[in-house]
Amino acid sequence: MRKTLVAANWKMFKTPAESTAFLTSFYPLIKSNATTEVILFPSMTSLPALVDAARGKSVEVGSQCMHWLDEGAYTGETSPTMLTAIGATHVLIGHSERRRYFNETDARVNLKLKAALAHGLTPIVCIGEHSEERERNLTANVLKLQLSVALEGIERSALGPLVIAYEPVWAIGSGHNATPAVAEDAHEIIRDHLVSEAGPEIAATTRILYGGSVKPDNIAEITRMENIDGALVGGASLDPVCFSQIIANVTPHPGV
Repeated sequence: MRKTLVAANWKMFKTPAESTAFLTSFYPLIKSNATTEVILFPSMTSLPALVDAARGKSVEVGSQCMHWLDEGAYTGETSPTMLTAIGATHVLIGHSERRRYFNETDARVNLKLKAALAHGLTPIVCIGEHSEERERNLTANVLKLQLSVALEGIERSALGPLVIAYEPVWAIGSGHNATPAVAEDAHEIIRDHLVSEAGPEIAATTRILYGGSVKPDNIAEITRMENIDGALVGGASLDPVCFSQIIANVTPHPGV
């Protein structure tokens, strides 16, 4: 079965001291959790401190972005070797804000996914449609294209660690999440397309997260859907009590 996963994307918030203080308050609230994997994605400056603070705890820590090369003259970038050297275990790839503001194209998502897998980092690849694409009934086309390009040239045998996050871009930060039925439809499109891109076994075991205005009062219904395996949480993950409530309210898949 696919173990539920809930990830916190803190974006450009929290200093190192604030990040470790969050963990001090947050961990006692969720340490008895055994059904949901929890990952924190702090800003780059907080990453080393949070990795150290999380050692020995059932919380993992990842990076919000990375370059695809191991080294080079790329001012301001961080390589996969740098992330693994400090103990990061996961990386977000292709978040809608990275695509919108920093030119993270589908082709670059593919390069970063290859690098993450080669270096043993668990990738969470974000895909999703904008409001105008949904209004034009292009959701399936957009999701399939983003996924196909992301997986291009990658052997199926390497895709075991892959996690996908569906971000309806029109819902992010809007306070209006997709209904569970709408989210499930998109997740089903993604999983069905994974069958053709990666085979039925990978499609059946790959976790697909929902990301779009997730809150404590909607996570249970969202994760009750068959193809939704957790959530990528933005603003609601910045408060330790709120984020712990999201984790507590998750509906785990049967058998987990």
